[in-house]
Amino acid sequence: MDIINKIKQLKKPKAPWKKYYTKEQMKIEAPEESIYSYFEKCASQYLDKPAYDYFGTVVSYKQFINDIDKCARAFRSQGIRPGDVVTICMPNTPEAVTCFYAINKIGAIANMVHPLSGEQEIKNYLVSTKSVMLVMIDMCYEKVKNIISETDVYKTIVVSAKDSMPFLMSFGYQITRGYKVEKPKANAEYIYWKEFIKTSKNYNGKHYLKTSKDQPAVILHSGGTTGNPKGILLKNGNFTALVEQARVVFRDVQYGDSVLAIMPIFHGFGLGVSTYGPNCLGCKLILLPQFDSRSFGKLLQKNHPNILFGVPTLYEALLKVDNPNLDLSCIKYMVSGGDSLNLPLEQKLNAFLKQHGCRTEVAQGYGMTESLAATAVSLNEGHKLGSIGIPFPGNYYKIVKPGTQDEVPVGEDGEICVCGPTVMMGYLDNEKETNEVLQRHSDGYIWLHTGDIGCMDEDGAFYYRQRLKRMIISSGYNVYPQQIESVIEEHEAVLKCTVIGIPHPYKVEVAKAYIVLKNGYKKSLGLKKSIKDHCKKYLAQYSIPYEFEFRESLPKTLLGKVDVMALAREEQEKDKNKDKSEE
Repeated sequence: MDIINKIKQLKKPKAPWKKYYTKEQMKIEAPEESIYSYFEKCASQYLDKPAYDYFGTVVSYKQFINDIDKCARAFRSQGIRPGDVVTICMPNTPEAVTCFYAINKIGAIANMVHPLSGEQEIKNYLVSTKSVMLVMIDMCYEKVKNIISETDVYKTIVVSAKDSMPFLMSFGYQITRGYKVEKPKANAEYIYWKEFIKTSKNYNGKHYLKTSKDQPAVILHSGGTTGNPKGILLKNGNFTALVEQARVVFRDVQYGDSVLAIMPIFHGFGLGVSTYGPNCLGCKLILLPQFDSRSFGKLLQKNHPNILFGVPTLYEALLKVDNPNLDLSCIKYMVSGGDSLNLPLEQKLNAFLKQHGCRTEVAQGYGMTESLAATAVSLNEGHKLGSIGIPFPGNYYKIVKPGTQDEVPVGEDGEICVCGPTVMMGYLDNEKETNEVLQRHSDGYIWLHTGDIGCMDEDGAFYYRQRLKRMIISSGYNVYPQQIESVIEEHEAVLKCTVIGIPHPYKVEVAKAYIVLKNGYKKSLGLKKSIKDHCKKYLAQYSIPYEFEFRESLPKTLLGKVDVMALAREEQEKDKNKDKSEE
């Protein structure tokens, strides 16, 4: 108790941006609620409003809560207990979102996994989190069947993208795509979604555990600041605090506003900002399991969304929409996150929005999975072109000299550090790296060292510069060079591999692998294909290198390490020469 009182007496960090908020708003903290209890309390105010629209299947909040209750009972009937970890390996479908809430309702922990992950990645995610049950899209079975026996998972719930589609669309999906998917036979280990939900009738015991704000609730996966994939443990309060902040920041949101839920729920940006937050604010989610940039214009014209969250590559696709009659006057908020939005793209987007009747400008946000993906945004009075804006109320930022806890002067570049109620509990079973990024400063507060370089101006607005870490961001997804290198070096023909990010016209960055072969192996198209096939088995699709280049050797620094900067300079020189030859 003395420690708690001492923390409450700590003097708040400096906040030049506090002039944009009231004193009460600056005091925002997580309410004493679980993810589900807070959501249910919010939803009780708009039960008749639509919770989501899935290809024309529209479900009200009243029905959604009922569906979550059935799902919670079904999980309990299948033996899931408070504290158990259930993995959700799904795209954005009603079943995935329903499971997320139901798992929290019974006091279990949701482990969110990308369905395009390689089979060994899925195995690692299941084993490292000690998952006992898996909810997966049926397309994952081909990978899961090879590794599931090596995990603690005793039951897998199989979902099809067509399960919640309207009848005719479901029928069309099955005859065009569904029949191609290899599926398991229903048995003791595998159960299909509709049969799983029916098991809810078999359970009449306790299935609602109102856990505290400090209880662990969700595991997301990221490379952290060092580029090694790891589990990020988030508590209930991280999510509920984010909503409290969103009420202030997105002040024009009203019940019934629609959100184009393109960002995937296995991503912090998609789960916290694009799904949970809007649900608690009474919005309708337009759920999309797969995004096709070619039909972006039609998607906007058909659904007339009021709120759009996306990564820069999504907005680049928007600029390619060739429809002079596209009406974007419906949009209240358009937020870019997941990667840096460069100034030229921001300016082009704003011009495009104005041209198509939109009365707002794109707002750039900043965050990382370790802080539930959103901690600052350039909106309202704090909006500045080229800026990531000001911290959400209740959050604090400081810029320090990299490798230290020493603040730098206003306007000087340094490492961005974040303190606030959405900062993670820590990395799962990784105390060493947790202590490296969550540091107690001399002011008494715990600060998240982001590994990103930025600066603050005299008004308290922040600007992102570059990453300290080697992580590559491709179409908004985190790609970790060290992980790719490890996988490629496991190939029998490979002696050494180094991976860097190279520019891409649409994805912003993609991975390129430089490979030195072992003696006795010669470079060939067949060998390149063999290495790529090896990557497909162990890496997510978006992590597979876009280019493979064989080298006799790799450039080294004076300390004998591979000189990745030299490789990056080579690529830049190639681009310059290419541009000159095209002139």
